[in-house]
Amino acid sequence: MNLALAELSRLVARRFVQLMTVLLIAAFGVTVATTVASSHQPTAVEWQRAEDQVRLAEQRIADVREDCERRQASASFCEAYAERDPRIEDYLFGVFVFSEEITDLVYFLIAFLALFAFLVAASFVGAELTSGGMTNLLLWRPQRLTVLGTKLATVLAATVAVSIAASVLYIGAFYAIAEVAGVPGAVDGEFWGDLSLTVLRGLGMVLFAGALGFGAATLGRHTAAALGLIATYAIVWEIGARIVFEVVEVGRPDQYMLTSYIGAWMAGDVSFYDQYACIGSFGSLCDGQYELTWLHAAAVFAITLAVIVGGAFATFRHRDLA
Repeated sequence: MNLALAELSRLVARRFVQLMTVLLIAAFGVTVATTVASSHQPTAVEWQRAEDQVRLAEQRIADVREDCERRQASASFCEAYAERDPRIEDYLFGVFVFSEEITDLVYFLIAFLALFAFLVAASFVGAELTSGGMTNLLLWRPQRLTVLGTKLATVLAATVAVSIAASVLYIGAFYAIAEVAGVPGAVDGEFWGDLSLTVLRGLGMVLFAGALGFGAATLGRHTAAALGLIATYAIVWEIGARIVFEVVEVGRPDQYMLTSYIGAWMAGDVSFYDQYACIGSFGSLCDGQYELTWLHAAAVFAITLAVIVGGAFATFRHRDLA
């Protein structure tokens, strides 16, 4: 029997995976139901009120621009005072606007899918190392790195496939809600391009989380090792180290936190402010702001996976599994 198919069959048959899939569906169902319950199709009166508010906002912006241009020579300087052109959906309250709210909802989806991938991948290898199933598998196929690599590839491919299907159904469900009990909003080509890019970045997070959980569980020979790693990191580093950095006045503390790079990966880039950068300097000559981009995040993710997953494969090659 093909090793990859055998691993996929073992993965699908695991009760924990089935339970996590049910919980995943339940979480999405609750989110969809909550959105439906909190939205409604705008009435003619609400549309008219929103249109009136848009006209008032457009007039206010025009007045601000005219006043600014009268005082300043540069038109580009005046544009900084003007907000984006108002839209009707900005003035519809209690109405689900797809274009305005779907990005935040997709972030929730990605967070849940990343957790799903981490737990499924960790349990897939951790349970077999604990129960002796890995030893039995190696008796059938005595090639350690091939077996471990196939197991990793199988669980990552499966979680990505689930994530793609879930993303399509999830976004489609909310678009249907907007059509029936809300407003689609401005859903042009640029919007769909940005949303697709967000989903692609989310799939990258799913791969990272799954590989991280798999590697940690392999190193610790138990699913709990992966959970312990995350809990320890969150408490000791993300919380404890931040407090220490604050006390000793370490500059740019956010660049040492994995969560900062996760935010940079998902958003493309994020800006932080170093409150100690301008101490002793003239304010006009110092800029304490710094930026982390998705390239920085990709480098950090690659190093993290090289250490944990690479370490897992290196130790597994010569480990006594009995």
